[in-house]
Amino acid sequence: MDLRFGDSKPTDEERAAVDALLGPPESAWEGADDRTDTDLRWARGGREARERRDLLLPGLHALNDRVGWISEGGLDYLCRRLTVPPAEGYGVATFYAMFAVKPRPATVVHVCTDLACAARGSAELCAKLERDVGPAGSAGSGAVWQPSPCLGLCERAPAALAIRAGEAPRTAVVAPATAGAVADAASSPHEAAAEPPPVAAVPQTGADGLVLLRRIGVVDPGSLDDYRAHGGYAALRRAFALGPAGVIREVTEAGLVGRGGAAFPTGRKWSATAQQPDHPHYLVCNADESEPGTFKDRVLMEGDPYALIEAMTVAGYATGAHRGYLYLRGEYPRALGRLRTAIDRARARGFLGEDVMGQGFAFDIEIRRGAGAYICGEETAIFNSIEGRRGEPRSKPPFPVEKGLFGKPTAVNNVETLVNVLPILIEGAQAYARTGTGTSTGTKLFCVSGTVARPGVYELPFGATLRELLELAGPPETLRAVLLGGAAGGFVRPDELDVPLTFEGTRAAGTTLGSGVVLVLDEGVELPRVLLRIAEFFRDESCGQCVPCRVGTVRQEEALHRLKDRTGAAAAGDIALLREVGQAMRDASICGLGQTAWNAVESAIDRLGAFK
Repeated sequence: MDLRFGDSKPTDEERAAVDALLGPPESAWEGADDRTDTDLRWARGGREARERRDLLLPGLHALNDRVGWISEGGLDYLCRRLTVPPAEGYGVATFYAMFAVKPRPATVVHVCTDLACAARGSAELCAKLERDVGPAGSAGSGAVWQPSPCLGLCERAPAALAIRAGEAPRTAVVAPATAGAVADAASSPHEAAAEPPPVAAVPQTGADGLVLLRRIGVVDPGSLDDYRAHGGYAALRRAFALGPAGVIREVTEAGLVGRGGAAFPTGRKWSATAQQPDHPHYLVCNADESEPGTFKDRVLMEGDPYALIEAMTVAGYATGAHRGYLYLRGEYPRALGRLRTAIDRARARGFLGEDVMGQGFAFDIEIRRGAGAYICGEETAIFNSIEGRRGEPRSKPPFPVEKGLFGKPTAVNNVETLVNVLPILIEGAQAYARTGTGTSTGTKLFCVSGTVARPGVYELPFGATLRELLELAGPPETLRAVLLGGAAGGFVRPDELDVPLTFEGTRAAGTTLGSGVVLVLDEGVELPRVLLRIAEFFRDESCGQCVPCRVGTVRQEEALHRLKDRTGAAAAGDIALLREVGQAMRDASICGLGQTAWNAVESAIDRLGAFK
């Protein structure tokens, strides 16, 4: 693709897709067909166009949704409209796995081959698709299928997602997937069987002690009145009564820490953001849960969307932010639909907008779709993605509370963290802190998948043991290991199941709680293949910005390819190389992806005796 403005023209479909987002162009400089204004030496409106650079990602989605891929003419037209150099537009378009810059059929089927699906037979599914449909990536019957990283449907593994481009794009989730069902979804996405309700992913439904999951399956996700009848917006009313400083004090005294893995105190983050003199302030909800084996945020957003909207409004009020961005992973079509409906209805009823609940506080939420990039779960990579740049992490300091989105003070929290704020305000900080342990307060959501009888999202108080959790989920008869924390986590042996599920407890046991992934593997799972899949995942998802991660993830994968059929003395050299490469990535990588890419492999070697 030529990286300069060229002579390629957008099709009528591409032009319509971009214009529907940006409005019609006003001059020939922006690509208008009206050639009465043909003097291209002057970029009238260029400053305003550059200020809309953040619409580049939505524009790429618009093109991809309408046509199924992004042509040179379509990208050229979008870049002209936003005064973005085509080279930069191309760099952004090729950064995301869900976009294509080469022709492909309108229907694409993403078949998950990641950890949870691999434990449930995704390799056999792909082999059957190759026999019955054709090789991955080959077009046939107007559709193409391709292997995919985790789709966040781990409780129904193996999973597939069909997407058909068009004026009204269609999606179909197939989980659990068979080759026949995948082929049917590819040919007729609109006729695919409906997904089970979100409550199907909550085996504890109706149990005592549920806090975050208590409304899943009880309220109608589309009904604001039903949400309010079950305690909705009581927390926001109390927030207005307490004032911003009072809300931050309650969150701080409750001991709430981030549920995305870093466990940073939420009250400290909000306080630091609120105190910044620079304005405006922003709030970003990180709903791009792309860690393999994670799906708890999806269940919350699909089953209780108004809770997230209320929690974001509380967070905006506390931090002085009047605009919130909800960055949602692109593989969650049902969550997208539920959240759009909920935001529209909340705005229409005065729970979002210029005067929230008549309190003189202005706050609104905009959804931004990701497009298949695990690295965008990193808090600063989200900023770059929203701003219309490649989703590469930024060096810190400055920290997001000082200079975040658009260079302004920004608070970033994930879905589970935000939703925890509601019970804190309703119950009070002291009551909330009585659940859990002294340093890990409240309840935690765990995503249990793999070879268990009842996979799904479980809610337990901090301090419950891994053994107690597995007893609820139905462990296999022959347990090989449990992977905690996902691809960036660590393995636990069958004789270590009494580890307390707290941030400090798992750390003391030499592993990590992470975002709550609990992937159970029985003796039938080939451990070297699991480790190789983890290495492939990090190789693919590295943004390539820093050398330790860009090169180290490749060297790690190469060594594991050699090791998959080796043991003992034959493996010693490559194990030593893995340790050296892993330590270099941990010490010198810019962000958490490179710093944790060696974790699971290291724990498999040291705790499980892999390759002995």
